[in-house]
Amino acid sequence: MSVYTTISLDAMSGDLGAGVVVRAAAATLRRYRNVELILVGDETELDRLAGHVVGDDRRLCIRNASEIVEMSESPAESLRRKKDSSMRVAIDLVKDGEAAACVSAGNTGALMATAKFVLKMLPGIDRPAIIAEIPALGGSFHMLDLGANTEATPEQLFQYALMGSVVAEDIKRIDRPRVALLNIGAEDIKGHDTVKEAAALLSASALNYVGFIEGTDLMSGKTDVVVTDGFTGNVALKTMEGTVGVCIHHLKNAFRRNWLTRLQAVFAGPVLRRLAARMDSRNYNGATLAGLNGIVIKSHGGADAYAFQHAIDTAIIEVRNQLPQQIGSMLQKEAA
Repeated sequence: MSVYTTISLDAMSGDLGAGVVVRAAAATLRRYRNVELILVGDETELDRLAGHVVGDDRRLCIRNASEIVEMSESPAESLRRKKDSSMRVAIDLVKDGEAAACVSAGNTGALMATAKFVLKMLPGIDRPAIIAEIPALGGSFHMLDLGANTEATPEQLFQYALMGSVVAEDIKRIDRPRVALLNIGAEDIKGHDTVKEAAALLSASALNYVGFIEGTDLMSGKTDVVVTDGFTGNVALKTMEGTVGVCIHHLKNAFRRNWLTRLQAVFAGPVLRRLAARMDSRNYNGATLAGLNGIVIKSHGGADAYAFQHAIDTAIIEVRNQLPQQIGSMLQKEAA
């Protein structure tokens, strides 16, 4: 008898419409034989899309939701007023045990607020954190918090480090991931009291803490997990994304300058395509809302079907590795 992993998909909340989620669902069902998916949203629209894209597959079912949380909505308003939104229903399915994880491309603040309200926090975790995989030299690294909490105490940074270590180990199969604290310098004397106190906690823990890391070394491959508060993490992430965009812009302009540079672009084509594939953010889509008593994955709002499927992949991995239970066990070991 097959044991299925069931994932609920908020099909209505992304920027590009339900079609993206349905196409991602179809690709996921082709890739995995033991996965079931629940599309949550407008039943009429989803029936039509699923019939056209997926066909007759009993591993896909649809759960109706009459409301949509808009990207511009206040988290508090959406939590109070939209109890039948596709986002809320998808998370409720996790709480009720009908799904093992939820994936949504919706409003980040609303998703975080709803997930925290419905699923609650793991014992020993004060606040949830957003963690995502980011490309780096020789591979990638995980970084948190990326915007869930603008401030953090030393104890909370320690909790982030613990959760980040578990996520990196699950996703990248890294034994004892290297954990670093983002700081204005690598020297022990640098930084404010919060990061210094967090460093002391990490140094005394069983985690593989390797010290402070500067912004210039974030993508150097020197660490597997970078820990910081949500304000700094979000700024760092957006800066990296913007820098990549500027580099691509200037590279394209350089090759378009004249007939000789266009000819050079033809010969450089294979290298450029490999570079583009390596830096394609869609391959890293799917941020974990770590610290919840359940699994919720945040997809980028503008994700296409390929990117959204990657977010589903992340949810499947975390379900199979029982991420919340692993974090809970790590907390117990540290407290002992």
